[in-house]
Amino acid sequence: MKKSFITLYGLLAYGTFLFAFLYMIGFLANSVVPTTIDNGTSHSLAQAILINLSLITLFGMAHSIMARSWFKVWWTRIIPEAAERSTYVLQAALLLLLIVWQWQALPTSLWSIENEMGRLVIWGIFWLGHVITLVSTFLINHFELTGLQQIWYYLREQEPPPMTMKQPFFYRIVRHPMQLGLIIGFWATPDMTVGHLLFAAVMTGYIMIGLHFEEKALVRQFGDDYRHYQNTTPKLFPRFRLRRPVSCLSLGG
Repeated sequence: MKKSFITLYGLLAYGTFLFAFLYMIGFLANSVVPTTIDNGTSHSLAQAILINLSLITLFGMAHSIMARSWFKVWWTRIIPEAAERSTYVLQAALLLLLIVWQWQALPTSLWSIENEMGRLVIWGIFWLGHVITLVSTFLINHFELTGLQQIWYYLREQEPPPMTMKQPFFYRIVRHPMQLGLIIGFWATPDMTVGHLLFAAVMTGYIMIGLHFEEKALVRQFGDDYRHYQNTTPKLFPRFRLRRPVSCLSLGG
């Protein structure tokens, strides 16, 4: 019974995560879903900003606290260790859904790209960002990140393998491609409004703060290997180096 419950719980958490991720894309694109970033409940400017900031703060605080090692040690005294990651994923998905449900629209336009080709390019960048985020989860271990791997090993009565450092594909370009993809998705829009700018700016700020603590945790976990990775690979934004022109010397005969 316990194994069945944890399995169903993990599947529920994973399904909620997928739904929240897809809903967020529609929310940012002002398309498909019923409540979007520019088409929702509206209050006065001050009240709307206060509500929106409170929603993101709640999401950020819960997300950050539950990611800390001290919290995991305490939390797994209450819930089965196999369900810890699924619980983390579930709370993040539910709080993200709370944001998109209760978001207060601030639809005042800041800029709008009228050129059709320009709009297509921006939407292409928007989708590229979300694809980078999703692909990046699979490049390291999508099912470990979403809690399903832990449950699989629990059902087989085996210990999950220890985490190892890997730098596949995107991870050779930047250390945090998942977060880079999210930032691209937050900012890439042909129609920027006050509400969209607020969401993109505050969520980007939260990501930067979260990465500061995540980097410290990764150094503690992987030591000099991660320090070398920090020295050789940028954190978030790729470095593009131009090759110096090769000088050709000719000696006259």
